[in-house]
Amino acid sequence: MHVKRILFSEIQQALEGGKVVLVVGPRQVGKTTLLKMIAEHARQKWLWLDCDEPDVRELLTNVSSTALRSIIGDAELVIIDEAQRVKNIGLTLKLITDKISNVKLLVSGSSSLELANEIKEPLTGRKIEFMLLPFSVEEMIRHSSLLEEKRLLEQRMIFGMYPEVVKQPFKARAILRELSESYLYKDIFTFQDIRKPEVVHKLLQALSLQVGSEVSFHELARLSGSDQATVQRYLDLLEKAFVIFRLPAFSRNLRTELRKSRKFYFYDNGIRNALINQYQPLATRTDLGALWENFLVSERTKYLAYHKLHPNQYFWRTVKQQEIDYLEDEDGKILAVEFKWNPNAKPRFPKPFTEAYKGVETKVISPDNYLDFITGRDEG
Repeated sequence: MHVKRILFSEIQQALEGGKVVLVVGPRQVGKTTLLKMIAEHARQKWLWLDCDEPDVRELLTNVSSTALRSIIGDAELVIIDEAQRVKNIGLTLKLITDKISNVKLLVSGSSSLELANEIKEPLTGRKIEFMLLPFSVEEMIRHSSLLEEKRLLEQRMIFGMYPEVVKQPFKARAILRELSESYLYKDIFTFQDIRKPEVVHKLLQALSLQVGSEVSFHELARLSGSDQATVQRYLDLLEKAFVIFRLPAFSRNLRTELRKSRKFYFYDNGIRNALINQYQPLATRTDLGALWENFLVSERTKYLAYHKLHPNQYFWRTVKQQEIDYLEDEDGKILAVEFKWNPNAKPRFPKPFTEAYKGVETKVISPDNYLDFITGRDEG
């Protein structure tokens, strides 16, 4: 089962721009597969360097431009997989870019931890970065059909979109168990000084139960048996490892708006459900609203990332608990969205919000129209 990723053609095009092309994202989302497909379709002679191999890591560590020329030879495209495993990889990539002409560089990393720390500064102005996430609904529609994806909505909401889960749904629970127990955040333990790994798991379980709700660092510290400083550090690391992401509160005009609040979402519903070991059908669940919201926000985030769209993403809430699930703000244009599992539910966009922010576009997303929202078909 080969699912063509949306980023395939985007990366091919970016390689013609003369900059290092970085592909980052969680483990097990298909980065190596994507790079291999690009290599197979490349017109140039290419060199594959797998940094899981100890001798490859040694070759690329503290290396001179002369040695790099010898390694690269007459290859015109150099593909470096799992680059975060090479110490000071950013300097090595800078040397190739600056000292060896006519070589295209395609680099992947399983988390942004080391890539963010050791690549951003050396490669300032020299890189184009792409984020690869689990399969998106948009990609699966292109692979199969819109009708098939609509039929699989419940499966996606419960077991998520990780490639191996999609390809082997009968093994979904075992795959998700392995991913959620440690594999996804293995890089955190490898590259960072994590003295309380059990806190990471408790923290993720607490977040799983608070999807779609405001998150209090104080409450998370209590639930995970830690302190607020540790909680905030671990949350930051989990974001860099692409396990979770946050939405801040939108605040501009009203004194009653919450300004410092935040909500956290998982990039994948399956991971969220695995952390609390809850896979029961939607009809029997008490967390259906949270599942629906996480699914839609994560899928919308994939759509925006894959199409290089960059609106600011928020939620809105007041001290009186008036709220709007999701907002996008781009160039002063605001889109306000309510998520409703029941298509007949009457949405309420609070009057203080609509009066304070004139001309806001409002949408209600239900199972009747969700595909438009997460595939961009409503963008015109």
